[in-house]
Amino acid sequence: MLPRERVLRAVHHERPDRVPRDFWAEPPALRRILEHAGRADEESLLEALEIDIRHLNGGEPPETEVSPGLFRNFWGEQYIYRSTPWGPMREDVKGALAAASSLDEIARFPFPSPGGMDYSRIREAVERWRRYAILYGFADVWQRPALVRGWEAWFLDMVERPRWVHFLCRKFTDFYLEDYTRASEASGGRIDLFLLISDLGSQHGPLISAAMFGEFVAPYLKEMIDRIHELGALVLFHSCGRVHSFIPALIRLGVDILDPVQPLGPEMAPESLRAEFGGKIAFHGGIDIQELLPRGSPGDVRREVRRYCESFPGGGYILGPSHLFQPDIPPENALAVYE
Repeated sequence: MLPRERVLRAVHHERPDRVPRDFWAEPPALRRILEHAGRADEESLLEALEIDIRHLNGGEPPETEVSPGLFRNFWGEQYIYRSTPWGPMREDVKGALAAASSLDEIARFPFPSPGGMDYSRIREAVERWRRYAILYGFADVWQRPALVRGWEAWFLDMVERPRWVHFLCRKFTDFYLEDYTRASEASGGRIDLFLLISDLGSQHGPLISAAMFGEFVAPYLKEMIDRIHELGALVLFHSCGRVHSFIPALIRLGVDILDPVQPLGPEMAPESLRAEFGGKIAFHGGIDIQELLPRGSPGDVRREVRRYCESFPGGGYILGPSHLFQPDIPPENALAVYE
């Protein structure tokens, strides 16, 4: 099968010729893997590993340095860079609206417009990757506003100032509805998957109650999911953490693929997920980046990969790490995922 056909068959719960593969890595982790593998660039690595998906984004406005060592992106997320032997690694700090004391102050912030994005290279990219499934974007309608506002203030806002939360979620949702529409048009309708992100879980359970999910997250996810389906594409929804309790709601909202399968308990094991949700939603990821990949052996990694692949024999699974590869992962273990 062609890579694109392989991915689409798996997502539609039809058995492909083999389990499709995805790859993503933090920049310093990618540099480490490239150096180890003797590859000049990411594309040559993806080809060697027979990766079936290519990731695509519109051109974003450049970041700014708001004070020495403190950077801000076009949304107002703020972060520093920690040094690693393979290059700098972003670490988030409180965002630009963390100290806001009124809704008027938030409303005066210079929020971005899709007009500031550059879609000029999308058509050339999808033509170059015509054999592959194309995944676009980084839409986040709940967690990214939380980073701009600051997590502590965000959780208080949901209880004490719900209008502020809805204002910010509305801003982000409207931006990404237009961004995804423009990207689809620029691609000639060739984008297969759109990424939708909001981390809903911690290591131990949900970050918010079902009621808060229903009020502050689900309506905005639903708008994004409906728009993506109108564009003729599928939804890859990313949430870290122990999110088993949210999966039925995500299925009702129309999510096609859940990323990642983060192995944090028996209910998130691939066998359990298949037994409970097989045929209702596809899964992406699962190969543990917290313990297995940084501390295990390549043989341990291969055994776990085999377990995941054999847990979904009839489709419904895309192989990949449980989050982006991190720089503390030995490159031989990252490569073992695909061997």
